[in-house]
Amino acid sequence: MEITDLTVHELRDKIINKEIQITDITKAYIDKINECEKDIDAFINPLTEEALKKSKQIEQKKENGEIIGEYAGIPIGIKDAICTKGIKTTCGSRMLENFISPYDATVIEKLNKQDIINLGKLNMDEFAMGGSTEYSYFKKTKNPWNLNKVPGGSSGGSAAAVASNMVPWTLGSDTGGSIRQPASFCGVVGLKPTYGLVSRYGLVAYASSLEQIGPITKDVTDSAILLNLIAGHDEKDSTSANIPKKDYTKCLKNDVKDLRIGVPKEFFGEGINEEVKKSIENTIEEYKKLGAKVEEFSLSIDKYALSSYYIIAWAESSSNLGRFDGIRYGYRTPNYNNLKELYRKSRSEGFGDEVKRRIMLGTYVLSAGYYDAYYKKAQKVRTLVINEFNKAFQKYDIIITPTSPVVAYDIGSKSNNPLEMYLADICTVPLNVAGLPGISIPVGVDSEGMPIGMQIIGNKFQEETILNAAYTIEQQIKFRENYKAKMKGGK
Repeated sequence: MEITDLTVHELRDKIINKEIQITDITKAYIDKINECEKDIDAFINPLTEEALKKSKQIEQKKENGEIIGEYAGIPIGIKDAICTKGIKTTCGSRMLENFISPYDATVIEKLNKQDIINLGKLNMDEFAMGGSTEYSYFKKTKNPWNLNKVPGGSSGGSAAAVASNMVPWTLGSDTGGSIRQPASFCGVVGLKPTYGLVSRYGLVAYASSLEQIGPITKDVTDSAILLNLIAGHDEKDSTSANIPKKDYTKCLKNDVKDLRIGVPKEFFGEGINEEVKKSIENTIEEYKKLGAKVEEFSLSIDKYALSSYYIIAWAESSSNLGRFDGIRYGYRTPNYNNLKELYRKSRSEGFGDEVKRRIMLGTYVLSAGYYDAYYKKAQKVRTLVINEFNKAFQKYDIIITPTSPVVAYDIGSKSNNPLEMYLADICTVPLNVAGLPGISIPVGVDSEGMPIGMQIIGNKFQEETILNAAYTIEQQIKFRENYKAKMKGGK
C-alpha cells in the first residue's frame, strides 16, 4: 500500500514503529500533488517547499529526542477561509487575492503546537458562498471520482484533496453543509461540530451565527482525532463554548445496541434521488441488524429551515462583507474619480456574481420596512426549528437523513440556476440553523459510480454519539476497502 493511501492513525503508527520517516511522508504527498493537482485543481496555494523544509526540521527534533506533538509530521490541507500567518488567505476571491494574514486562526495555532505540516491552502467557493466550488475566482475544482463532476462546496477543494490522496486530512468550514455535502460528493468523511465547540477566531466570516470549522478525513477515526486537536474553549471567540474537554477517540466502540435512531420521513420524500434513498435505507437496515432501535417519525422543518437559513445567511453576509470596500480591506480598483466611485468599482470588480447576489438580498431583508417581514420572522422560525429538534432528541439518540438529495452533478449544470443549487442544501442547513453536530459518511455508490453520503445528526455537544454511530457502520460497510479502486481521477 502506498503512503498516501494510509489514514492518519495508520501513518502515526508507522512513525512510532519507525517503519517510515516524517520526510518520506511529506515527499510522498508532494509527489501525489505534482501528479494529481493538474487534473483536480484542489489547491489555491500549495506549500510544498515549505512543507518539506518543516518535515526535515521535525525529523531532526525527533532524532534529537526533543518533545514533539503526537501527530508531528502529519501533513494537512487548510481551506482558504482560515487565516494562516504570513501566508495568503484569499477566500477564493479576487477581493482578497493578495491578502496575507498577520495572524493564525486558533485552529492553526493548535495544529502548529502539534507540529502538523500545512501542505497548502485549498480552493473554495468565493467567501464560502456556493455548493459546487464553481464560484471560486481562481479555478473550478473537479471531483476525483469523475473529473466532469463537481466536488461539492464550499469546501470542495478540501474534500477533493482528501479523496485524491493529496492530503490525508483537511480543515473545512460549514455554514449550511459546506463540509458535509462535499464529503458526500467525494466519498469521504465530513464532520460539522456543534456551534461553539471549535473556535471561529481566524475564520473569515460569512454568516457568523451559522458557521463552524470542522474536519474532512478518510475515515471516522481520523475525524475524531482531528476534532480532539481543534476543539476547546477560546477566549478570543465570544461564541466559543466553555465545556469540559473530551477525548472523542474513546467513544469509537463499534457498538450501537439499543441506540435509538429516528428517521424523519420528510427527508426521504419528493426530490430525493431514488438511488440515494435506497442506499440510506439499506444502511438503516444494517443498524437494525446491529441491535439499534429504528423508528420513522415526522420532523416537518425541512422547507422552513431552508428559507430561514438563507435569509439569516444573506443578512449576515451583507453585514460581514461590508468591510471589504477597497479602503479598509481587500481589492482596490485602480481607476476612480471620487470616493463613491472607489467604493462602487472596488466592490463590483472584487466580488463575483454569487457574492454580489447574496449581499444585495441580505441588504434587502435588513432594510427598513422589510426587516420585520423577513429577518425577524426568519429568527422566529429558527427558534421553531430548534424546538422541533429538542423534541426529537427527547426520544432519539441520533437522527439519520441523506447528506444530499442528489449525488455529484456535472460541472456547469446548475451554476446558472442558483435556486436549484440552494434547494440541494435542504438536508444539511437545518443543523446550522439549530447549531447541531452532524457527520456525513459514505455508504455506497450509485449506478454511475458516484459516492452516496449518509448524514447522522446528534444533539448539541453529543459528538461522541454520532462519531460512534458513524464508526460502527463504517466497520460494517467498509466503504474505503470496497470502493476506493473505482475512483476515476487522482489515481
